[in-house]
Amino acid sequence: MAGMNGAAVESRAVLVTGTSTGIGRATALHLDRLGFRVIAGARTEADAEGLRGGASERLSTVILDVTDSASIARARRQVDEMVGARGLGGLVNNAGVGLGGPLELVPMDKIRWLFDVNVFGLVEVTQAFLPALRRGRGRIANIGSTASLFVAPFHGPYSATKYAVNAFSDALRLELRPHGVSVSVIVTGSVRTPIWGKSLEFMDRLKETAGPEAAGLYGAAASAVERYFARLGASGAEPEEAARVIGRVFTDRRARARYFVGREARFQFVLDKVVHGELRDRIVLRSVGLSARSGEP
Repeated sequence: MAGMNGAAVESRAVLVTGTSTGIGRATALHLDRLGFRVIAGARTEADAEGLRGGASERLSTVILDVTDSASIARARRQVDEMVGARGLGGLVNNAGVGLGGPLELVPMDKIRWLFDVNVFGLVEVTQAFLPALRRGRGRIANIGSTASLFVAPFHGPYSATKYAVNAFSDALRLELRPHGVSVSVIVTGSVRTPIWGKSLEFMDRLKETAGPEAAGLYGAAASAVERYFARLGASGAEPEEAARVIGRVFTDRRARARYFVGREARFQFVLDKVVHGELRDRIVLRSVGLSARSGEP
């Protein structure tokens, strides 16, 4: 492990949110295998028990719903008891959800829920655990996405939450620099997790309830983008690949501002810096299977 020996790893406690499935579960297990003292946040005891069954005795669990202030406060007290004066060596803000659909049709309560989990929950969890992170001179890893770089049609709400994660992370990194706490964004490309299936299910339900007028306006284009998302979900990186990248945040001698999961993520990050305006729109439309001229299939 570059920059950190075994004894140093074993003395570091890392809290990971959203460990029931996908990237969160893979990250908790990967950090456990590396020798970290993992504290895994799960929404239910059944999820927590399932994770403990695949880990070493070092791994502990806490019930943590990032949308529930009382749950966050309870988890903070539990973690403080676990780590004491040594503090936290790391926090992985992984808990997240996704949905897609035409912005005109996505109910506002669903958009608020998306921000509640992906942004406000991340902020509140970070606020709650910053005292422990300062004591431990810890590192924060926030899970971002290429969805915040090249925004696809019918993916606006999710992309907006990841834009917010980027801005929050950049500001926090500068604010915490004097306190010895680093902040990194993990820029993920497509990863094979349940979030893809759930997002596609939501789009299907939205089409069923939207009515014939909306179907005429958006149906064909939305179906084309659904097929694109389905391909991404099927061909993406395994969660374990993302977990290995996240592990580097806590083993590198100096944590970077950004880490990339997959070549696709690094390519889109560079492309975002140099392609703008009409050319950018055409590239996005073509990539999701829509006409660059009309925006239709």
